[in-house]
Amino acid sequence: MKSPTVAEHIAEALAKAGVEHVYGVVGDSLNSFTEAIRRTEGIDWVGVRHEEAGAFAAGAEAQLTGRLAVCAGSSGPGCIHLINGLYDAHRSLAPVLAIAAHIPSSEIGTGYFQESHPDRLFVDCSHYCELVSSPRQMPRTLQVAMQNAISRAGVSVVVLPGDVAAEPMVDAQLAHSIEPTCPTIRPCPSTLSTMADLLNAAEKVTILAGAGCAGAHAELMHAATMLKAPIVHALRGKEYVEFDNPFDVGMTGLIGFTSGYRAMESCDLLLMLGTDFPYRDWYPKGKRVVQVDIRAHHLGRRVALDLAVHGDVKETIMALLPSIEMKSATRHLEEARASYHKTRARLDAHVKGIAGNRPIHPEFLTAKLSELASDNAVFTADVGMCTVWAARYLRMTRGRRLLGSFTHGSMANALPQAIGAQVRFPNRQVISLSGDGGFAMMMGDFLTLVQHGLPVKVVVFNNGSLGMVKLEQNVAGLLDYGTELQNPDFAAVATAMGATGFRITDPADLESGLERALATEGPVLVDVVTNPSELAMPPKASLGQARGYSLYLLKEVLEGGGTDDVVETIGSNLR
Repeated sequence: MKSPTVAEHIAEALAKAGVEHVYGVVGDSLNSFTEAIRRTEGIDWVGVRHEEAGAFAAGAEAQLTGRLAVCAGSSGPGCIHLINGLYDAHRSLAPVLAIAAHIPSSEIGTGYFQESHPDRLFVDCSHYCELVSSPRQMPRTLQVAMQNAISRAGVSVVVLPGDVAAEPMVDAQLAHSIEPTCPTIRPCPSTLSTMADLLNAAEKVTILAGAGCAGAHAELMHAATMLKAPIVHALRGKEYVEFDNPFDVGMTGLIGFTSGYRAMESCDLLLMLGTDFPYRDWYPKGKRVVQVDIRAHHLGRRVALDLAVHGDVKETIMALLPSIEMKSATRHLEEARASYHKTRARLDAHVKGIAGNRPIHPEFLTAKLSELASDNAVFTADVGMCTVWAARYLRMTRGRRLLGSFTHGSMANALPQAIGAQVRFPNRQVISLSGDGGFAMMMGDFLTLVQHGLPVKVVVFNNGSLGMVKLEQNVAGLLDYGTELQNPDFAAVATAMGATGFRITDPADLESGLERALATEGPVLVDVVTNPSELAMPPKASLGQARGYSLYLLKEVLEGGGTDDVVETIGSNLR
């Protein structure tokens, strides 16, 4: 019996591991691998227009399922294009395997055509990155790569020269199935006892909850009930924490709510559950802090801890609850909730649309999307202002998901992440909240939706600018420079690509236009002309930020802006 080639073995092993799709762009150094995929049942090639989109798509699939997802790139420039999406997947803790094709093994080190060193290139964005220089390394290299990606939640890279991929396997006896593992990590009794003592002694506890609270919603609600604790959620925790939560008081941080910031400032003990919230300036000063995380190396990275607890959130709370005393004082919780309702009302005041009052408020657009979307919709949001509006105006349900480049912070993530979500869940509603800058950056992969018949609904927030950068410049006291975008009619572009396009410019047409778009079969692009002057001020604006923004407004006057407009802008945006 003929021995399978290295490429054929990889395809079979991926299929046995439950991998159904490989995202990438074909190339000669990948020929053996793509041919093996073509001939292997249960696994398909998803051709994208840019390898970066393939890596983002794989990362999105992995985040939604918790299972291994795969992307591939051809030698040199092809696999180099993967790097941004792989960085995002790795920092999002998404189990992704990348097959990085390489030049012929005999030519490595000679300056050959398209030569690069992917075994060095991907080290910083992976748990495991190795070059397969001989079939004798297989299947162990593949096994170790898959195991690292799954068990450590991140990226593995197998660098595979095209000639090695075509060679027959020498020995496949070590091959075995790779399955996701869900370890239970419970703190030791002495740590739980100390934690209970700290919580019982505290008069005012605030919980900061992150993505590590996935699967622990009921336990989190029970803990908040016992502690009478308001719950502030980190951005990556929004999809797991916000729904059915009477204790939620919003977010904190640069794009958060005043109420979330105040709930943390007014406590005497901050309980961090499954979050590695990165912004040190937003942590309260002089408070006791207890952090629980399944990844021990995350403990104490951002703030000084009174107690570091290594454990997963669900198991830790379950083990802790018998030792927690039910608090009777509710004032801290009531004040935090009252602050949240006040903040929420202030934010929702922007959710308005008056016929003829153009351009459309992005808050109004986002709130309408949230209202009209299905209860199990998958939202993807571009970095920048789209993330701000998603964080503040999308309402999560138990079935909804929200993906973005929330840790790596890459532009143009929303469309390719939507590709991965829709490929994995073909019958689920997937909505991309795309900035005009981000969409234009990866616009070619809208053709991927058309070619594969993926019914993603891409909503472009078309404000003619790189909005977040413009705001950052203004807050620094600078006139915006290099942020203006000359955009086409994106709906017409979508139509030319073979999809359905809608363009909405009037608030009066927004609801009906979105309803039509969501009801239309196949890929749809909705080009919504939004207000470029919407200001998303952080909940704790520093004196320097306020001074910088005032300086920007003054410069606008000196450069020819009207004083009345400036006074109105200050009044509406800095109150």
